[in-house]
Amino acid sequence: MENTRSIVLEILLEIERSDAFGSNVIKQVLDKFDYMESQDKAFVKRLAEGTLERKIELDYVLNQFSKVPVHKMKPLIRCLMRMSVYQILYMDSVPDSAACNEAVKLAEKRKFHTLKGFINGVLRNVSRNKEQIVWPDAEKDWKKALSVKASMPEIILDLWEKEYGKEQTILQTESLMDIRPVSVRIDENLPMEEKEKLLDKWDKAGIVYQQSPYLSYAYTCRKINGVRELPGFLEGKVTVQDVSSMLVTECAGIKPDMTVLDVCAAPGGKSMHAACKLKGTGEVQSRDVSQYKTDLIIENIDRAGLSNVTTKVWDARKTDEEWIGKADLLYLDVPCSGLGILGKKRDIKYHVTKESLQEILVLQKEIIKASVSYVKPGGVLMYSTCTIRKEENQEMAEWIAGEFDFSLESLDPYLPDCLQNEETKRGMLQLFPDRHNCDGFFLARLRRKE
Repeated sequence: MENTRSIVLEILLEIERSDAFGSNVIKQVLDKFDYMESQDKAFVKRLAEGTLERKIELDYVLNQFSKVPVHKMKPLIRCLMRMSVYQILYMDSVPDSAACNEAVKLAEKRKFHTLKGFINGVLRNVSRNKEQIVWPDAEKDWKKALSVKASMPEIILDLWEKEYGKEQTILQTESLMDIRPVSVRIDENLPMEEKEKLLDKWDKAGIVYQQSPYLSYAYTCRKINGVRELPGFLEGKVTVQDVSSMLVTECAGIKPDMTVLDVCAAPGGKSMHAACKLKGTGEVQSRDVSQYKTDLIIENIDRAGLSNVTTKVWDARKTDEEWIGKADLLYLDVPCSGLGILGKKRDIKYHVTKESLQEILVLQKEIIKASVSYVKPGGVLMYSTCTIRKEENQEMAEWIAGEFDFSLESLDPYLPDCLQNEETKRGMLQLFPDRHNCDGFFLARLRRKE
């Protein structure tokens, strides 16, 4: 296991050095070490993700047992201590003694001989006293207690409390700590007989799956060793996509021969879903800002064998004159604060600042202003984000309707009864992870005036 711990330490150091998103660094490292045993890869993934996700809590615990505050530790020691405390508190398969011993060995290997006693002393102290850790008192300060136990920065809790109240803030914060199943879309054009055969293969592979209450072709899957192992994935019959994102295309009301433009498309889930709805007719152009992102889209459309999707590298902040007035349907799934997908991208929360929240609104408006003219008179704009924040969601949809020649249009004709409410009648839907068992997600339907 020493080698795997060394890899995790490198991952954590790289994230600290570069301020990169953890999910990207972990993926790159696991791709590099693709030859490793699947058990070792799973260990690396679990330890790296868990340490990142619970950083606030781990620092709180360390500060109780260490005379040197975490923020004053050398970066390598700080990362090493966090990952070791995570093993002690959360990894039953790892004996506490192993977590302590391996930390000391790693420190020695990295030329920190003089700190062996400090590392060993603090970690053994945590191990001996983990049942006696003094946590913040929720009765006295619920926000501090929640921030520590859910490792959620208080800036996010303040925002949600202001918009949704204390109770909803607690529920959705706690639900984001849950291990989320893989959400997939089965090609809805598959004949029923083929779909049944596919589900039979899932049964035989020991996959635990459940059909979504919202869409008949949406499923959540557990007990899979990676999506490439899921029967139907490599053949293009199954696409990884959250049901919240599928609802965007469901609410778009796609008809044959439509022209669809998706301006912030990677990895291409909505573009591919639109192509399936078009059943080989019409055209979908799927765009993003870099070749790396459009390559992700191409990989997915090739796997699904879709002939009516093209890709283009394009900065959505610039208007493409050739597309003005051409789109029957425009997808605007804009960059956002990502507060609805903290259950999947665990360290987005540490990048949230007052400045970043303001900057994202500016970027969203730039993209909207550059893109709204693509929609034909009478055409539809589907606006969406993967966040839980009114300024980026309801207020932005209303801004589009007020600023340009669009009007919000009811989502109810496209939604199951269980999702309909006063807001959906107005043309908007906010999904919450605790209530809807999916990503925190927002969508709005707007029609361009004739």
